[in-house]
Amino acid sequence: MSDSETPLQRLVKVLQLGTPSSYRDHTYISGESMYFPTGRVYGGQVIAQSLVAASKTVPEGRLPHSIHGYFIAPGDIHQDLLFDVETLRDGHSFSARRVNVTQSQGPILTAIASFQSHGQDGVEYSDAMPGDLPAPEDLPSSKDLMAPFADKSAFAEFYAQKSPFDIRYVSKPILMGPDEESHTADSGRQLVWMRADGELDVPQTLHRALLALGCDQIMLEPILRRAGLTVMTPGISFASIDHSMWWYRDIDVTQWHLYVQDTPTAGHGRGLSTAKVYTRDGVLAAAMTQEAMVRVPQAD
Repeated sequence: MSDSETPLQRLVKVLQLGTPSSYRDHTYISGESMYFPTGRVYGGQVIAQSLVAASKTVPEGRLPHSIHGYFIAPGDIHQDLLFDVETLRDGHSFSARRVNVTQSQGPILTAIASFQSHGQDGVEYSDAMPGDLPAPEDLPSSKDLMAPFADKSAFAEFYAQKSPFDIRYVSKPILMGPDEESHTADSGRQLVWMRADGELDVPQTLHRALLALGCDQIMLEPILRRAGLTVMTPGISFASIDHSMWWYRDIDVTQWHLYVQDTPTAGHGRGLSTAKVYTRDGVLAAAMTQEAMVRVPQAD
């Protein structure tokens, strides 16, 4: 990232991808990676890029409404990614695509994305957004919370200086310490405000891809919260296994969205996390689930 480039501008460049080339029912597109403190390709990035890659192959006027991805192996942030988009079907209203993402060592993700012609009528309802919440402007940004620790932790430095999103916790933040109250109450419920940190002039598909990328920064947290852990817990090992997301309404990621998160179960070293994403005026715009591996060394 150049000195004049903001994290959000860098991210948008990463999501633009290369020039597509086609052979039979496959389209091949290359892409690069952004920095992430784990040293591996960030899962939210490759999910978002897969969505953008698939979108380059569908008929005009169709927007992504869902994506389901499985993370197969860690990716190398120093290598480019190859997106192999297979056309599965173009129907009257829906288009389905399979995306296989590889690097020199082999596959790192496989996903199926579905697109729908925009503006179709049908049944419509949604759960209400929780009320009586503090406004995001009245809450501290994770950038400010992490700034004092930026020289002590790669994660703190990322959230303080390199994250393209402004994240503000209604619930107690667990970035650097566990939430003992939630752990004691056996609850992973978490409320978070988030928006892209900057201005954007991009198509709706890219807004949806950015939402997919942004949410991955906090999807593990309900599991950690309920288990009484953090990413800084000594010896902890964690990785996303799969990620599914659905979009129901247009969004603008530069505006505040409320993430209502929870985790219904964990077992065998795996935890399940869910989220509903509301616009500031209370419209349920998207939903997502993620399963993650979380392991902590057992004391002798």
